[in-house]
Amino acid sequence: MTVKDILAAIQSPDSTSEDFAALQLPESYRAITVHKDETEMFAGLETRDKDPRKSIHLDDVPLPELGPGEALVAVMASSVNYNSVWTSIFEPLSTFGFLERYGRLSELTKRHDLPYHIIGSDLAGVVLRTGPGVNAWRPGDEVVAHCLSVELESSDGHNDTMLDPEQRIWGFETNFGGLAEIALVKSNQLMPKPDHLSWEEAAAPGLVNSTAYRQLVSRNGAGMKQGDNVLIWGASGGLGSYATQFALAGGANPICVVSSDQKADICRSMGAEAIIDRNAEGYKFWKDENTQDPKEWKRFGKRIREFTGGEDIDIVFEHPGRETFGASVFVTRKGGTITTCASTSGYMHEYDNRYLWMSLKRIIGSHFANYREAWEANRLISKGKIHPTLSRTYALEDTGQAAYDVHRNLHQGKVGVLCLAPEEGLGVRDHEKRARHIDAINRFRNI
Repeated sequence: MTVKDILAAIQSPDSTSEDFAALQLPESYRAITVHKDETEMFAGLETRDKDPRKSIHLDDVPLPELGPGEALVAVMASSVNYNSVWTSIFEPLSTFGFLERYGRLSELTKRHDLPYHIIGSDLAGVVLRTGPGVNAWRPGDEVVAHCLSVELESSDGHNDTMLDPEQRIWGFETNFGGLAEIALVKSNQLMPKPDHLSWEEAAAPGLVNSTAYRQLVSRNGAGMKQGDNVLIWGASGGLGSYATQFALAGGANPICVVSSDQKADICRSMGAEAIIDRNAEGYKFWKDENTQDPKEWKRFGKRIREFTGGEDIDIVFEHPGRETFGASVFVTRKGGTITTCASTSGYMHEYDNRYLWMSLKRIIGSHFANYREAWEANRLISKGKIHPTLSRTYALEDTGQAAYDVHRNLHQGKVGVLCLAPEEGLGVRDHEKRARHIDAINRFRNI
């Protein structure tokens, strides 16, 4: 049995759950990996000069053992997130430390501690096998996967699974990720594939869509409501493009910050009207490496109020980090909220605490999403309320180039990867629904 037989079953309109259950699984499959013995290959280089094309490999790997509460999924498509870039350049540290720690947890998790790391935190595909204790999913089910991996043996995670002490990001802090022909997931990562999307479109939203939902919409994040003024940094990017859509769909007023005319046009095509091109308007929030410029914060705040009728920002959707955080805290209204989920420009944030404490503002840390939040975010995709931001796809063997493009910010929206899918456009089940949303689905492809 080879993966070609699995693909034939997926492409056959007559295949049943019993047919998938009867498939003999291959002993090995192709997967995108990084190697433990290469973790020092970029030593001494600046972050920008570290090239994922040199560290990412396409290997033939053995099929992992299936455990209780788990599923093996045939991956039709996946996508590249920043965590795959971080893994590939071994920053801020090698992910093999994550795998070693996970491997010490139990006899079953020892499988993850390997000299290679199969990466990737998104997938769309078909369930092949389920382990003991899995009742909600059957072989042949078409699914997408969110990337939250939890054990839930501690009480800490039972109000919000993101607080589980053993919370991990699948394909980043675990092995057997989605940039492969087959992936191993926990069954509570699975969600129904949106039936009007192709495989590559369905795989693209996962991580970033769920992250944006928790950070902006969920009560665990900002709890956005109708009429809120929402400042969205990088509003046309992987995260920001979903935040912009959530703001518009939820009756809020997004103030979109971008860095070029082209990115401004993307925001306009989504329906946003208040757009600030930070490069064209020359905002420089730092005088030098150690000193911020409050005059620039004030100039930025004045510009925002031109779009809001004199109102200040209710919610800041923060992810650039160090470069923008001081400005974000300053421009937020009294009692407002800054939610932060990343620090792509630096982790060591600096801000004037007088504007936080005396104006009763809140900073909320937000990291990925729990299962319910991921399910709600995926449900909105399925209903055509939120749309994928896929700009282009790559073949599995070209994942190194895809990661390079993301690392160097040469992309728009999300970059997809075809795994078992032989071409784009496959997997659409509801063509009528797709036709109603086709312009929005293709928005980032038509840039």
